[in-house]
Amino acid sequence: MALGIDFSVVFFFGLGLVLLYFTGWLLLAPLKFIMKLIVSGLLGALFLVIINLIGGIFNVTIAINPLSALIAGYFGLPGIILLFVLKLILL
Repeated sequence: MALGIDFSVVFFFGLGLVLLYFTGWLLLAPLKFIMKLIVSGLLGALFLVIINLIGGIFNVTIAINPLSALIAGYFGLPGIILLFVLKLILL
């Protein structure tokens, strides 16, 4: 019982689906990276605000800007220590 569909049509349809999948993956990969950077930056800013609230008692603060927020968010506690050491060295 033949359906009249050539094998090449089925092959190229499958190939098109695979190419569509990889194209979608290539478009979403940078978006995931950007979302991770945004979340890390927001968490880093939150950490820096908490550090500045506690450190304000001892007159020790770290400037909150996008770069320091990304460093603190991406590296966590070592990033906050790095920012503090850089502040001590540069000032």
